[in-house]
Amino acid sequence: MTKFINLFEFVRYLFDSDSVAKKVSMILKAVLEAQSPRISEIAQKMPGNADSNYKMIQRLLQNLDPKAALLRLFRIDALFVIGDPTEMPRPQAWKTDYVGTLKDGKTKGFWMLTLATPFRGRAIPFSFVTYSSKTIQQQADSRNLNHFRAFAQVKELIGEKPLVLDREFSYLELLLRLVEDGINFVIRLNLGSHPPAFFDQEGKPVGLTISPGEKVMYNKVFYKGQVYVNLMGSWKKGLDEPLWVMTNLEARRGLQIYLSRMKVDESFRDLKNLLHLDRLMNKRQDQMEKVVALVMLAFSIGLLVGEEVRDQQYGQPIQAGESVPEKERIEGKPTWKKGRKWKLYSGLFILLKQKLLLSAKHFRAIVRKVLTVFAALVYHPVRTYV
Repeated sequence: MTKFINLFEFVRYLFDSDSVAKKVSMILKAVLEAQSPRISEIAQKMPGNADSNYKMIQRLLQNLDPKAALLRLFRIDALFVIGDPTEMPRPQAWKTDYVGTLKDGKTKGFWMLTLATPFRGRAIPFSFVTYSSKTIQQQADSRNLNHFRAFAQVKELIGEKPLVLDREFSYLELLLRLVEDGINFVIRLNLGSHPPAFFDQEGKPVGLTISPGEKVMYNKVFYKGQVYVNLMGSWKKGLDEPLWVMTNLEARRGLQIYLSRMKVDESFRDLKNLLHLDRLMNKRQDQMEKVVALVMLAFSIGLLVGEEVRDQQYGQPIQAGESVPEKERIEGKPTWKKGRKWKLYSGLFILLKQKLLLSAKHFRAIVRKVLTVFAALVYHPVRTYV
């Protein structure tokens, strides 16, 4: 059904030149059809000669800045920002300058730290950085400096929205930098074999003890004796371990935000499993990042369209007098509830993998509706929703 999406109508909101937007729209459509980030495979899905298409893409990438276009997808009405670090294996890339080794010390690859805003239990990416053990060595920096770089680039954009991060960001240097930059944060604690030390205002150690079924809260404690944070612990029955979150926000709110963040991991899986982002083959890091940005743009448009298709395909109207819990209602559509199949598939999966039971006329109407929302997303007017 992607053939019925006029990508140019979306892409023209992201690039100031219509001629550039037309070329990019052809590339993004081919990304969705090829379900691949490889330029050779994208070129084959574009109209015309594959070799000519390949050369056109290469020429376009020389002067194109798709990462700037990606920044336009920042949702100004989002409640928080998600940071997600992902390993990108490149086992055969022995001669690629930016490819080092991953955490296991053996597999070739690099890291990609993506920043995104939540959308219906998924996420829309708007920024990212890539780094590896090799680039860290070449540039005499560190993993931490790359983290700082990622957040500093979008500090003004984030504003007061809390940055929600997982356990690998539970380290003192980052907290000090976030406090210095005035960025709110919600971070899951890494309790591992060497859990961090916390102290109360009198300098006494705070023990992170909790039992299954309990919630524990500590306000105004010192992380490693240097940063004031609020702590919230929760251990749901049936889980192997508790969840501890530290934040400079109110503790209960921090836990609530982090639990919301845990529901969006499927978005990052879709980038790998559906668009196969981990199959990148570019030799140069700058070219690779441009292709990543293009894939993320295609992903975001496909996500928006796919989610509306999912509602139309598998959502069910709520009958008069029917009692439906809030969690079973479709967000943004109070008179619709989630059908069984609605819960099984992401919108992007439905769009790319399933045979849709929608007429071409109905599908085009969906695309027009989503285009209105996309324009509002890019131009940040008022809160809106698909």
